Amino acid sequence: MQETSVNKSESPGASDNKKKVLIFVVCYNAEKWIESVLDRIPNDILKNKDFSTEILVIDDQSPDRTFYAAEDYARRRPEIKINVLYNPKNQGYGGNQKIGYFYALRKGFDAVVLLHGDGQYAPEYLGQMIQPILDEEADAVFGSRMIRRLDALKGRMPLYKWIGNQLITGIQNSILKSHLSEFHSGYRAYNTKTLASIPFEHNSNYFDFDTDIIVQLLDTKKRIKEIPIPTFYGNEICRVNGIKYAIRIIGSCILSRIMRLGIYYHPKFDYQLTSSSTYQTKLGYLSSHQFALDRVAPGAKVLDVGCGSGLMAEHLGAKNVKTISIDKQVSEKTRQTSLKWLEADLEQYDFSDDFGDVDYILLLDIIEHLKSPERFLRVLRERYSRSSPEFIITTGNIGFFVIRSGLFFGSFNYGRRGILDMDHSRLFTFSTLRRTLELCGYELISKKGIPAPFPLAIGDGRLARFLLQINRLLIFLSKSLFSYQIAIVAKPLPTLEHLLKDAHEAKKQKLSDPALPKG
Repeated sequence: MQETSVNKSESPGASDNKKKVLIFVVCYNAEKWIESVLDRIPNDILKNKDFSTEILVIDDQSPDRTFYAAEDYARRRPEIKINVLYNPKNQGYGGNQKIGYFYALRKGFDAVVLLHGDGQYAPEYLGQMIQPILDEEADAVFGSRMIRRLDALKGRMPLYKWIGNQLITGIQNSILKSHLSEFHSGYRAYNTKTLASIPFEHNSNYFDFDTDIIVQLLDTKKRIKEIPIPTFYGNEICRVNGIKYAIRIIGSCILSRIMRLGIYYHPKFDYQLTSSSTYQTKLGYLSSHQFALDRVAPGAKVLDVGCGSGLMAEHLGAKNVKTISIDKQVSEKTRQTSLKWLEADLEQYDFSDDFGDVDYILLLDIIEHLKSPERFLRVLRERYSRSSPEFIITTGNIGFFVIRSGLFFGSFNYGRRGILDMDHSRLFTFSTLRRTLELCGYELISKKGIPAPFPLAIGDGRLARFLLQINRLLIFLSKSLFSYQIAIVAKPLPTLEHLLKDAHEAKKQKLSDPALPKG
């Protein structure tokens, strides 16, 4: 990328404590319009007592003279701070935006406004775009042509685009549970802190970049404000393949929701800066947590191994269940709701602490995180086989049809959560988990297939409940193929040491029996 350096001074009265605004102009074959667009930027934006303004123009390897036209304008207007850059290789509409936003972050701007070099969006509205950001009323401001829908037709938007815009926006709102009037406007302003908090660098380089960033804003609960803007369709060339664009943006919305199920992963929808072992509790519908909660009898004593957030202890407490919680880190809330608690590395812990006998041992979504679940299961068996509590074990089903389908097409996509969680060390099917338990000395009591946690992924509504019922029906037809998770109830078989002790104790009882025949 080539940079031309033009020496310009700040406007009179500029000070270091003023907020900084970047007007970012994306260009491709915009030679005919770029000078007019720059000339229409209001003077009160260029010279403002409250903020300083810089214009960044990035020409995305235009075959025409766009770069030279913008550079010539910059040289003729030395009182305006304009930086003109040129991509030596075409980056695409989304790729060009990434460079501009990175520039805004690197240079310490407070707000950045996206403006198109072909004049499709009115520079006269820049003040309305910028001010809500600077006043901290919004994290992003979108110029919408659909707040007053008929005005878009008056602005010469083709009827097929007008209908398609509203239809696709409606579909996207339905998928994302949002209420935006338009997803497809390219007139946008962002707080740079907001941009820094989302992984926009992983977004598409195509025109669906704008949808990707909306999904990221919605997912991270950012404040979006829409303002009405006029529509202008002139002689500019449309470079968007409508069918390809529609497929990509709807697909991106759907995949962002599927990622919550843990069966798809893309870093653009990953908002965690570090790996975390904290998981949301899945209660109120058929899930691994609900299965365990229903299985435990009231008044029982439970050992919750890998207790996580500790919400199970809280809900078990409502059944008068006494819970002993063990995990590498035990939260304060877990400590308060547990009978006892212990912080220990499950890979090394030998369960030698005397917690007394327990009725149930919960291993919910834990064995897949262990490097050696066999060692772990054998240690637990040696400690508890004599009292023979019920083990309630849940884990992801690597045989789930979505994972199988992905593997068929060469995809094995690890992510933050779900069956292919990045933290998982071991993966199981029904048969491999059954075999592992049997080899480690456990007797299977029952096994059950758990459907995908649709309420967690798309919200606990009618659609989620309907999908749960469909998934349950499919599990009835084939557990191994359609179960998202495996739930197993097992009991440890007595060890040889325990059997020998039992034999000695039985001998003592027999010898002390008064009804013993005299020799």
